Amino acid sequence: MTQNIATDDIPWARGFTDPADIRQQSTTIREMAPTRRVWRGKGPTWTLPTDYTDLSAITLNLPDHPEQTLSEFLASAHSDGIAVLHRGQIVYESYLHGCKAHEPHLNASMAKSYIGLMAALVEAQGLFSRDDLASKFVPELAGTAFGDTQIQDLLHMGTDITYGGRKFYRTIEASRYWAVVAPNLRPVNYRGPETILEHLATARTAGPTGTEFRYENGNVETVAEVLRRVTGTTTAELLSDLVWSQIGAEEDAFYIVDSAGTEMAAGGFSATLRDVARLGEMIRCDGAVGDRQVIPSNIARSMTTGVPEGYPAKVRGARAPVDSPATMSYHDFWWILNDPYGSFMASGIHGQRLLISRDLELVIAHFGAHILSPAIAAPAFVPAFLQIGAHLRATTHALTAPHNSHSPVHQLD
Repeated sequence: MTQNIATDDIPWARGFTDPADIRQQSTTIREMAPTRRVWRGKGPTWTLPTDYTDLSAITLNLPDHPEQTLSEFLASAHSDGIAVLHRGQIVYESYLHGCKAHEPHLNASMAKSYIGLMAALVEAQGLFSRDDLASKFVPELAGTAFGDTQIQDLLHMGTDITYGGRKFYRTIEASRYWAVVAPNLRPVNYRGPETILEHLATARTAGPTGTEFRYENGNVETVAEVLRRVTGTTTAELLSDLVWSQIGAEEDAFYIVDSAGTEMAAGGFSATLRDVARLGEMIRCDGAVGDRQVIPSNIARSMTTGVPEGYPAKVRGARAPVDSPATMSYHDFWWILNDPYGSFMASGIHGQRLLISRDLELVIAHFGAHILSPAIAAPAFVPAFLQIGAHLRATTHALTAPHNSHSPVHQLD
């Protein structure tokens, strides 16, 4: 649907239409803005076993592309890297366009899901209730749209807001949000907020709260600020303490911070592909790394079992047409696919994905640089990833089927 925007909004509506530019910014973000380290800790690296299989030639049956190989799909999706884990082993791994395994890549809105995980862990410590208003812990936001919202509704994108009295266009506000923390992205004569908290304080309620899913970064940033206040620590330190230092990460991760030193929780996190895959594998294994429990199993399971009734139970993707079917659910900033495999994912702009499927025993981490344009369809990441998982399951079953050990098994080149 065409949107008529004000002349003043044109600088914010340009978007990103060059994969090379997206890739450059996603891999060199520390050169654009100050950052804070998420320490991997002192412990040993969790060595993921490998059993490599060349999946590049498997055929995917995707919408508009019924006979496309995986390598063709990754090329058309402007992928930067993919790591496929099946039954705890890395079976396929590929890096494209000069991206490297040891170099961090912007996770974009996948970072929202990490905040949701930390919120569940901190809630379990009794430090807040989901029924609490955010302003109970962040009094600076009292009287604002986010401050006057219950944490439960923030965690499920249940606000209807506007910033600074402007008509709300989500993609334009996303660009304004980035300008708050990255001054080099600001247009000439920028006079907007210069910190995330200042930005949140400009939000006002535009409609009923807790009745409809509306994807917006401010919900995440408000929850992150609540977590800082109730724990007395930074987002980077909290993620390190609760998760990153516990999963055997190979590298430090990092957050972009604003001029006040506040992390960009909704989209400013970067990490390596394998470490993101480690996070996904820990969650798939009900919160365990080997025989060591990292997070409570009930919290790892709650991402799919804890969806509340009402508006979070039926949602559509962040960029899906408003008349498309609402087939997914949303819980604590995780997307629940409601497929036959119990799959759920963290998802970010330009192709950042972490898909976890317990029934397929599958974890796929993907980094990308695909462009956003009304003229170009978004890559079908979820169908592609699930077909990879179905292929691996079928191949594994064929290899392990009883009375069939000497049957020929198709091997990919």
